[in-house]
Amino acid sequence: MDQPDTILRTGRKFEQVLQGARQVFMADGFEGASVDDIARTAGVSKATLYNYFPDKRLLFIEVATTECKRMADQTLELIDDRAPPREVLTVAAGQIVPFILSDFAQQVFRICVAEQDRFPQLGAAFYACGPQTGHARLVGYMQGAVAHGTLRIDDLDMAAEQFLELCKAKLWMRAMLGIQTRFTSDEIESVVDNAVETFLARYGVVT
Repeated sequence: MDQPDTILRTGRKFEQVLQGARQVFMADGFEGASVDDIARTAGVSKATLYNYFPDKRLLFIEVATTECKRMADQTLELIDDRAPPREVLTVAAGQIVPFILSDFAQQVFRICVAEQDRFPQLGAAFYACGPQTGHARLVGYMQGAVAHGTLRIDDLDMAAEQFLELCKAKLWMRAMLGIQTRFTSDEIESVVDNAVETFLARYGVVT
């Protein structure tokens, strides 16, 4: 599109547009979501929608990044960096696992994969605000824990990646393939506990 890649993030209807877009994208996917449907669901005119978002791709990216940032901020609020690694990692995994299994995260991931050839910036934006941000924050925590002697890690980047992958064990692939769409608290807790135990078995410090 020839429209400028700018977003107007002020005004009382900005959040209204985001909520409407989130609902339509999750129901119809990126390609199937029409601007008319988004405007109608948001309760705004098309002119108002375009005033905020001149490009549907920008709107989708904003929806995805806003949700990822909300999850990341919520996790940070719950984490006490001074707590023992088992406690910190359990809280982190307890946020990560339900999020990656959520309808929102699953649908966004599928949209990014489906649109990767035509709109690679969609996947790049989701990766930057989701996995990459989570990875960076884990590295920051682990670096501090190593400095305090509560974790023993040589390759922080690899360790953070491994922890994130442990959070995807068993359930994530089932969700991605549509084999299982709802998960019990016991199933999620099992993945969380095993992720933490496995990580600490490799990188924990015996006291």
